[in-house]
Amino acid sequence: MRARRPHAALAPFVEHLWYVDEPLPPGRDRTLPTGAAQLVVNLAADRLNWYDGPDLTVPRGVGGAGVCAPLARPIGVDTADQSFTAGVVFRPGGIVAFGAVPAAELTDPVTPLDEWWGAEGGSVRERVLTAATPGERLDVLERVLLGRLRAAGGPDRPDGALAYAVAALDRGVPVHAVAATVDASESTLRRRFRAAVGLSPKQFGRVRRLQRVLRAATTPDRPAPDWAEVAARHGYFDQAHLINDFRALTGLTPLRYVPRSAAEHNHVPLR
Repeated sequence: MRARRPHAALAPFVEHLWYVDEPLPPGRDRTLPTGAAQLVVNLAADRLNWYDGPDLTVPRGVGGAGVCAPLARPIGVDTADQSFTAGVVFRPGGIVAFGAVPAAELTDPVTPLDEWWGAEGGSVRERVLTAATPGERLDVLERVLLGRLRAAGGPDRPDGALAYAVAALDRGVPVHAVAATVDASESTLRRRFRAAVGLSPKQFGRVRRLQRVLRAATTPDRPAPDWAEVAARHGYFDQAHLINDFRALTGLTPLRYVPRSAAEHNHVPLR
């Protein structure tokens, strides 16, 4: 995977842009929640497919460019749909800077880009494909985002209270403490946070804690994790609490968590 930092004007809202053009082992992956939205363009076919349902076996799909919503559950994807793709990872809450749709309204795992940006969204895939090199294709995506950011005419940085809430919850600060610091009721924080991020503060905190656990579990050159120690270090009541939360967010128990690689800890081959 090729990844790069965004243009300075995009950096407050975009984590990075990425590009993949490499064969992957055939099969399906369980993709785990991260708390962030993504824009994804399938350059191999004009289709984005995913699998839903309790066992991730229900096929669904949209056109070849779409917005992947922040979720608090996994979805299934076919590796064939990941081998020639480009995309953008938004910072939590950053997606709303590029369009008028609140993040909370992105209720499906993937929303067609033309539903979000109209005709311009429908042309993004073709525009990216006209570029000749990976770098030029990411340049096209970057120009699209810069154009949308200017058209939206919003502030050049996220709301300070929201940015604080995202960072604090990412560190594991309790929701009530975050609300008190930003001088808001928990209900007001929940409404504003969900509109911008697409998850409630509690959901986001749980997902980000999961991400800390996954990184701890996939650190190279370390033995298999002691899950009781991991639970204590990351603020779970006990190991049973970690297991229940892990299963609710991933559909797996910790012992069944075997990612594609340490660098791809959010992709677990479906067996």
